[in-house]
Amino acid sequence: MPIEVPHTAMVLAAGLGTRMRPLTDTCPKPLIEVSGKRLMDRMIEPLIAAGVKRIVVNVHWLADQVENHVSGIEGADVIVSDERGEVLETGGALAKAAPLLGEDPIFVVNTDAFWGRGDPAPFVQLAEVFDPDRMDELLLLADTQRSLGYGGAGDFIRSETGSLSRRGDNPSAPWAYAGVRILKPQAFAGLEVERFSVAWRIWGPLVEAGRLHGLPLDDFWLHVGDPDALKDAETWLRCHGQ
Repeated sequence: MPIEVPHTAMVLAAGLGTRMRPLTDTCPKPLIEVSGKRLMDRMIEPLIAAGVKRIVVNVHWLADQVENHVSGIEGADVIVSDERGEVLETGGALAKAAPLLGEDPIFVVNTDAFWGRGDPAPFVQLAEVFDPDRMDELLLLADTQRSLGYGGAGDFIRSETGSLSRRGDNPSAPWAYAGVRILKPQAFAGLEVERFSVAWRIWGPLVEAGRLHGLPLDDFWLHVGDPDALKDAETWLRCHGQ
């Protein structure tokens, strides 16, 4: 039976990019180039290759530049969710965009990280594993020992069944959220449009209910959070012929 890949994705492109300054004083972070390709394109291209047909992009900081760029995307319909009035963070962005997202599962994608091969396989694998009867969100997880540019202590511990628990009081955890997930958008449809983070308001209750799951990324992960990480990512890509 063929894998049913979500036809809609939301690409989060509204952040201020404060850690990437001064580069983001005049260029929004999603449009910063890494080895000749813009950060957001390193995620949008494999999304389209995986079969996504509609892409919702939220905008805030230097919004005109992002809008102009995505207007030239080919292979998918692009819809802009305008957050010029107030940046809504990861949760409020989905609440505002909910009328645009439909009822079927969707991908939600950050624009400050990508994987070495740059292929669509992780999106297809997420679609294959996602089971709405057992989970509300399925997160792509990066091995903290197989990554570059990530300075955190890890986000999650993963059980044998794939359910996630937070690092909590542990000094470290083996898995970091890799910036890609699949979810049921109706969970955000009834929420007030205000600034809030998914990590606490949404993921906390899902962890408690055993309905937040994770899928390990079978690739090297590059997180581009600041100018030093940008240089490191370019060096890695050059050394690996990417």
